Amino acid sequence: MSKAIGCRCGQTRLEVHGEPFMVSECLCDSCRAAAARLAKLPGARSILTPYQATPCAEYRKDRVRFAAGQDHLKEFRLSADAGTRRVVATCCNTPVFQEMKGAHWISLYTHLWPAESRPKPERRTMVGDLPDASRLPDDIPNLKTHTVAFYLKLLAAWIAMGFRNPTIEIKGAVDA
Repeated sequence: MSKAIGCRCGQTRLEVHGEPFMVSECLCDSCRAAAARLAKLPGARSILTPYQATPCAEYRKDRVRFAAGQDHLKEFRLSADAGTRRVVATCCNTPVFQEMKGAHWISLYTHLWPAESRPKPERRTMVGDLPDASRLPDDIPNLKTHTVAFYLKLLAAWIAMGFRNPTIEIKGAVDA
């Protein structure tokens, strides 16, 4: 079953097939810094939770299709040599996903879903990057780093894809 999701203005739309293989909230320094910078783009809104986590639904790349607006997508990197790129729909400056160099999955930001069907996070990761993690809710596990189970889920997704790694072409960059 596929679901339609998209940017705030609706010009950039995606179809996701099936459920994400993992849903998490990342608290690493990189995700928090990138989200803060992207929130400063004209008309943008913050994607951070009240406790500064970045919620993402991890999907195999072969389970995501851009239905409209791919020409609006531009990449953002924290630095010229950063291995992770965040991709923004420039029609309304909505962050869409993040992708690590060489990854077979993408992390779609969960604000792309309507609130009533938004995937629920199963864990918070990289809590060890916070100066004080005591303010985090205890509704899901707050993990200091990525766990073996995290990496096993990534490996299982890659095996299910036949060890393929599709590329997602993005033309142009956004400066934030």
